[in-house]
Amino acid sequence: MSIDERWFRKLSEDFLIMRRMISAYRSLLRSRQQLENKCKALSEAEKYVLKPAIKALENQMNEMAKQISEEACRRYPAYNNLVEVLGIDGSLQAMEALAELMTYMDTNHSWTKIRNYLGLWKRDRKNRYHKSKTARQALERLTITIKAHRMKGRDLEEILKTIWTTLRTQKTGPPA
Repeated sequence: MSIDERWFRKLSEDFLIMRRMISAYRSLLRSRQQLENKCKALSEAEKYVLKPAIKALENQMNEMAKQISEEACRRYPAYNNLVEVLGIDGSLQAMEALAELMTYMDTNHSWTKIRNYLGLWKRDRKNRYHKSKTARQALERLTITIKAHRMKGRDLEEILKTIWTTLRTQKTGPPA
């Protein structure tokens, strides 16, 4: 039995390399969160045991985020422009979240398809759109680092619209 090619997304080398690096970063992120949760359950005298491990994981996460942002600069030409437009030049976590989000962004799709893919549709229970949980989480992490923990749905949509319009103008070139 053979399955037609139209049912599968063709993946590039850029996508595969970035996904491998991003999955390693997310693994470190989960480990750090688990240690922080365990640290909250301990008494003050026992917390000092876990604090060096958390600090070491944060250092590894920063190194990995730096590698991801450097790789994104090489693989995506619009990445540097988006970093400047969003004003996230100093934040490694925000740059990593933008790199992860760019692996999912396809400028060939319309604004509505991109919005729906990230789960930003109007709430009615009839629609059953496909959405990507990992791409949505990357957008949320990016929004939280930009808006400093005061995130609303409109903020997600605003940042996504900025990214999408910047990518579209990069693709078509400057207006005449």
